[in-house]
Amino acid sequence: MADDATLIVTESAVVETATGKVRGEIFRGVSIYRGIPYGASTSGANRFRPPQPPTPWAGVRETVRYGETAPQAEGGLSEGGYPGNRPAIGEDCLVLNVWSPAPDTARRPVMVWLHGGGFEAGSGSSMLYDGVNLCRRGDVVCVSINHRLGLFGHCDVADRLGEEFAGSVNAGFLDIVAALRWVRDNIDRFGGDPDNITIYGQSGGGRKVSIAMASKDAAGLFRRGIVQSGSHLRLLTSGAAHDLVDRLLKIVGLTDARTLQALPMEQLLKANRAVQRETGSRFAPAIDGHVFEAHPWDPAAPVISAQVPMMVGTCRTELSNQLGNADESLFSLTEAELPQRLGRYLPPTDAPELIEVFRRAEPTASPSALFFKITTARGYWLDSVIQTERKAAQGVAPVWSYRLMWRTPIEEGRRITPHSLDLPFMFDNVSKARRMVGEASSDTEALANAMSEAWLAFARTGDPNCPAIPDWAPYDLERRPVMLFDVGPEVASDPHRDERLAMARYPTQQMGGRLLQSQ
Repeated sequence: MADDATLIVTESAVVETATGKVRGEIFRGVSIYRGIPYGASTSGANRFRPPQPPTPWAGVRETVRYGETAPQAEGGLSEGGYPGNRPAIGEDCLVLNVWSPAPDTARRPVMVWLHGGGFEAGSGSSMLYDGVNLCRRGDVVCVSINHRLGLFGHCDVADRLGEEFAGSVNAGFLDIVAALRWVRDNIDRFGGDPDNITIYGQSGGGRKVSIAMASKDAAGLFRRGIVQSGSHLRLLTSGAAHDLVDRLLKIVGLTDARTLQALPMEQLLKANRAVQRETGSRFAPAIDGHVFEAHPWDPAAPVISAQVPMMVGTCRTELSNQLGNADESLFSLTEAELPQRLGRYLPPTDAPELIEVFRRAEPTASPSALFFKITTARGYWLDSVIQTERKAAQGVAPVWSYRLMWRTPIEEGRRITPHSLDLPFMFDNVSKARRMVGEASSDTEALANAMSEAWLAFARTGDPNCPAIPDWAPYDLERRPVMLFDVGPEVASDPHRDERLAMARYPTQQMGGRLLQSQ
């Protein structure tokens, strides 16, 4: 198969949006429009304000390059795209990308991707999020978006600066709402169905899907949601959000929050990192009485989205990525070291019992494998189970539960099933992820087929069942069916039951303390 860079690219048809005409390119039969503005620049007077409408343009706007990526620290998610097309960092970042089989009147299902990176990093322009293969495989329209992050998207200055800044602590989320409104109003011109929109996201993107399910502003803008490794149950409190701004002003040496609008972007990025170091907390969505009046999934599933079907899942050893990257010694733990290292993330007295429970499922597991399974269960899986249980208990729309179990062969398999491993499979982008999954093989092909087809089926109908996977029943609190994605996939009733019960003693990790989810 030829490399993407060697394939012919031609001009796409011109599409007239509500604010002007755009022309993209056709690649492998897919029409691609990149960097379309859905909002005005967020710099200067617009910094911290809710998103403002984009300025209409005359003539035809060329949309062949990605737009700006939201300001963030270096080392966020890979951006890339096609060769020579790496986007710049900047505050004119309210842009989105559209992949379509054809800009016609076919009214295809629409899949809107919310990128990972927590609420502080990432880009909808990442190479792994390229929508060409999903469009070709499933005859769908794919959209990815950029939006404000970190203090640019979640700085609580409303009390200090007045009504025009209402919702400033959730401005980055309001950007997502603005993008969804743009999709609703324009996607039919790209061959999509505005009445059949699925939002889906991984890690921080899953968090954004989670809180969108509880948002009055986003209500009615999508029909279903997929949360991948990002079950977000609780928000920052108003007090915590205020404290972060107090610390920010102290660090930059200001007393008037309005002066923050005039500071250079780079100075604010530096201050954002300093606040994070000093407080151990991050700028993120909060309860503000304006955008969010309560926690989205605690103590129960949000009523406002009761009719919205969901898929919720995680990878088996998410934290072999984040914790493993931070500390190489975790890949060579001894039996003696294991309880002590677990004691950093769990009550130390619980460690021996948890080790015994998790070892029963795999008696030959190494101390390192047990460490990553137990910390992942505490940091990701428990919240995923809580969210799934609460949606199922609501008893209105169905929710399907999954776990990715496939062991990647990279680094001799030591990472097992790390955070983000689902991305190349459900996007059918294995060829772009050799450093994550190794060389393409019959195994990677089979897993990409199973996961991408399930995601596409869910986007089409609200039910992931399709010929590529065994029969998959919605989750209920008695049988607890879970799809285990592996080669090949299988459905099991309450798999890892003892592990689930062992974790049930703990509240969500979002209650406070040391946060294990870092992206």
